[in-house]
Amino acid sequence: MDLIPAELRPHLKRLRLSTRISAQTYGFGLQTSRNRGSGLEFAQYRAYEPGDEPRMIDWKLYARSDRHYVREAERDSALRVWVVIDATASMAQFDRVRPKHSRLDSARILAASLFEVALRQGDRFGLIVLGDGRLQLTSADSGIRQRDRCLLTLDGMQAGGHWPDVAALEPLWSRTAAHDLIIVLSDCFDPAAAELMERLARGGREVRSIQPLCAEERDFPYTQGHCFFDPETGDELLTDGPAARERFLAEFEAAQQALAQRLNGCGIAHVAHYLDQPLQDPLLRLFAMNGRGAGR
Repeated sequence: MDLIPAELRPHLKRLRLSTRISAQTYGFGLQTSRNRGSGLEFAQYRAYEPGDEPRMIDWKLYARSDRHYVREAERDSALRVWVVIDATASMAQFDRVRPKHSRLDSARILAASLFEVALRQGDRFGLIVLGDGRLQLTSADSGIRQRDRCLLTLDGMQAGGHWPDVAALEPLWSRTAAHDLIIVLSDCFDPAAAELMERLARGGREVRSIQPLCAEERDFPYTQGHCFFDPETGDELLTDGPAARERFLAEFEAAQQALAQRLNGCGIAHVAHYLDQPLQDPLLRLFAMNGRGAGR
């Protein structure tokens, strides 16, 4: 199963998932921590202690000193990455420019791309899907089988229902930890999405946000009367397109700026992604290895 378009794959080589916080040790990966262990870069010697692995003893030093010393090194510790996807009803929205491609479709491809990068880095990664009033969690793990488990969930994912309540979100707090990298893919139309990200950031998680949006929300191209429908509440609004355009664009831009300022104020890097733009754009803005990504 391959959810990543061929034209997007070459860009994944330019990405690195990283945090501004030193990661705890979950195994070997590209993240650098100050934990001592059996990594590659020498740090120091210390006296042998019961329970140390014999392979860590420096036998050449033993031959010279007749004492057992353990050779320690800086350990490269893997990052733990979580992708959180908003699969509520509003994420099923399509765009006139791409009528067969929804917000959720973009989120699905972006998530698959992030898992591919995490797999390459040797990181542990997991998936959390929020929709239909419930939370679906794929526990964090590493390797090809873990990637395939996540891809299977992504492939069967459908948008529907509303944002889960506080009780349904409990596993998110118990299964994630400080220093985890959490990437939220949501249109952020439900205020609970921003509240969730703020709470995660306050809890010491490194949070990044990608907001899939329709080009129509950016351009408001309606030249006649138009009926707007809220898929989560069922509410309808009939309006005159040309008469409403100026006010809508001003209010939408103000709301976007307020959201970005709110999240940035909590240290959350946030980018909006419109469905008519290349999918690599938000990934490069957040995770480019050239130093311009938000995590660098």
